[in-house]
Amino acid sequence: MLELNKKVFGNIMTQEIIGSEPSIIEIKTIFEKELSILVENLELISKENLDNILKQQKICEKHVNTRPGAMALNQSKIEMFNEYNDKYLEKIKEKLTTF
Repeated sequence: MLELNKKVFGNIMTQEIIGSEPSIIEIKTIFEKELSILVENLELISKENLDNILKQQKICEKHVNTRPGAMALNQSKIEMFNEYNDKYLEKIKEKLTTF
């Protein structure tokens, strides 16, 4: 069963990605804001915690992309999640190389 209240990208929950609300325009703005906050916070995080965040974010990615086949979902919001998540994962990996 899909956990709808699980935070999968900053404060964005699964239900916001697979649900009808917020709209695609609104969620794009939310993703941009969350990405900015998440990347900014990377400066304050230790190498060990970065490794954990990387693992957790990959789990979140799998969570969003693994859904019951019968669900009619907004694919464009899921694709947007994947796009922003990839950007975040890349920033984490870049930060890990500086240690």
